[in-house]
Amino acid sequence: MIRLLLVDDHPVVRAGLRAVLSATDDLDVRGEAATAAEAVRIAERGDIDLVLMDLRLGEDDGVTATRTIRALPDPPHVLILTTFESGAHILRAVRAGATGYLLKDADPDTLVRAIRSAAAGETVLASPVASQLVAHMRQPAAALTARELEIVQRLDRGDTNREIAGALTISEATVKSHLVHMFSKLGVNSRTKVVAEARRCGLL
Repeated sequence: MIRLLLVDDHPVVRAGLRAVLSATDDLDVRGEAATAAEAVRIAERGDIDLVLMDLRLGEDDGVTATRTIRALPDPPHVLILTTFESGAHILRAVRAGATGYLLKDADPDTLVRAIRSAAAGETVLASPVASQLVAHMRQPAAALTARELEIVQRLDRGDTNREIAGALTISEATVKSHLVHMFSKLGVNSRTKVVAEARRCGLL
């Protein structure tokens, strides 16, 4: 039996999902949540195998909720179920720990199969989502190294080169070298534009 948590800020959507999923013998809807905080609180109980997570939860962000849930001890898997399919949305969700990404126009049989696969830890991506992700990964920003991404995060905080060097235990010259490489990869010429491009691509 796969124990499910439905997370969507629209009661009608949750009701429709519950009706479809409750009719399947091996699926058990254990809870519903309309906000990120509610989703995390229910997931913390430890009796959920899979969370069906929307990306837009009113003022909340489903990606943040996903990241928090996946950081729990023995966390449930998270399957994103949403209407958004841009490369940036998909990449953010995957980076947050989502096992799969499905669109809300999926038919019930496809949804049930995806739930079973995601609950088993298998990666599930709807065809248009997979295409968007591949296209997004081909963008220059996706080619940034782990160290460069750390520097981008520091830039976003407003850190100086000296502060970045101290935080990452590298020299200021190394920071400058990384910045030059990032400018080239992203086709920009300033620290501010590096951050803007990283945001556009969903890396922040």
